Amino acid sequence: MKASLKGKEKVNVLFVCLGNICRSPAAQGVMQRMIDERGLGDRFYLDSAGTYGGHAGELPDRRMRVHAQRRGYNLTHRSRRVTGQDFEDFDVIVAMDSSNRYNLQEMAASVEEAGKIIMMGDYIRHYQHYDHIPDPYYEGAEGFELVLNLLEDACEALLEELVQAN
Repeated sequence: MKASLKGKEKVNVLFVCLGNICRSPAAQGVMQRMIDERGLGDRFYLDSAGTYGGHAGELPDRRMRVHAQRRGYNLTHRSRRVTGQDFEDFDVIVAMDSSNRYNLQEMAASVEEAGKIIMMGDYIRHYQHYDHIPDPYYEGAEGFELVLNLLEDACEALLEELVQAN
């Protein structure tokens, strides 16, 4: 990833989960706030999408919005499905789990496109029992809180690497 980002004026990052209503819009919101707080808004463009299009046009899950709002994140993204164009438009595509990574790899039209896919779980530092961001959709409140904890941790490390690479 580092070599491909060197000297880019703006780095485009796409966060991907299954339905684009819980994890990936939350990751986008968490990362955007970190970028804004550091005054890096001109260096990054963020978006999120899902490998499944059944929620297209919907706001993030109400439960995720409520839990995110309590931490100061306002999730207003409208769900959309990943497209082939995303592999051209984005420099880094961040999968929330191995199932979505697999789906993204199947969608990639070339080795170069597949090389843009990374795992969010690779950036988790403080929660050693997790190597992915679990889907909270069928969980209670604790599932949404866990996802936000993991994303705050992983986004911090990912942003550090992106800044260093650029």
